[in-house]
Amino acid sequence: MLIQLGYDIRFQTPNSVPVIALLNVHPSRANDLREPDILHTEPQLAVDNYLDSFGNNCARFVAPPGEFRLHSSFQIEDSGDPDRINADAKQAPIDQLPHEVLRYLLASRYCETDLLSNTAFRMFGNTAPGWARVQAICDWVHQHVTFGYSFARSSKSAVEVLTERKGVCRDFQHLAIAFCRCMNIPARYATGYLGDIGVPISDSPMDFSAWFEAYLDGRWWTFDARHNMPRIGRVLMAVGRDAADVAITTSFGTTTLTQFTIVTDEVRNAVAMAAN
Repeated sequence: MLIQLGYDIRFQTPNSVPVIALLNVHPSRANDLREPDILHTEPQLAVDNYLDSFGNNCARFVAPPGEFRLHSSFQIEDSGDPDRINADAKQAPIDQLPHEVLRYLLASRYCETDLLSNTAFRMFGNTAPGWARVQAICDWVHQHVTFGYSFARSSKSAVEVLTERKGVCRDFQHLAIAFCRCMNIPARYATGYLGDIGVPISDSPMDFSAWFEAYLDGRWWTFDARHNMPRIGRVLMAVGRDAADVAITTSFGTTTLTQFTIVTDEVRNAVAMAAN
């Protein structure tokens, strides 16, 4: 299947501001692109692209005073399959984990494992290690945290989500990530496109979303504590320890968001043509 992706994001700023943007798809999806994934700026700016320490595509530039616009439109091919499930995936002993995975066991800005370890062991210590344990964590977070855009707060951490029992998609993932790490399961935050493909259209259509990945059986697996069901059409943009590592834009100065439009739709005619 083909998915149309894109964004139109606009800001106002009183002064020139250096910006880092993580708006390109993740390098792991580069071979699926059917059109160039290019960050366009208005006015046209010099953009320097690089890979960060997590392997994400990043762009840096200096935005001028006044309005500036970031936009793109392109297509990507997707299998159309839901997120993979492997109920037999095992949890590796810490001493057998790859070096590069170890940082996803540590506390981070939004995932305070040091404050949640006792709680996590009390709640999930009797679950079977591996996939079943991660799924038990997802089930608990999904059932006990209420979703609502009005609950969004950029400073909210996993401990606060546990206390308040409400949040947006990033909050669900932060709490699940923290619980996984407390149970010695490497877990990392993921962000990307997730449209309402293969599910009923929502009153608040999905666009950019957060989920997380757990390291089991020598690879990363997708989990989503907010939706808690396999979904179709996820397109990964970036991974990190938590949301602080994968902000869509980071501005080193004053900026005001004035427009935020995201497109992530199945290209219907492409599906029909493939079926003929």
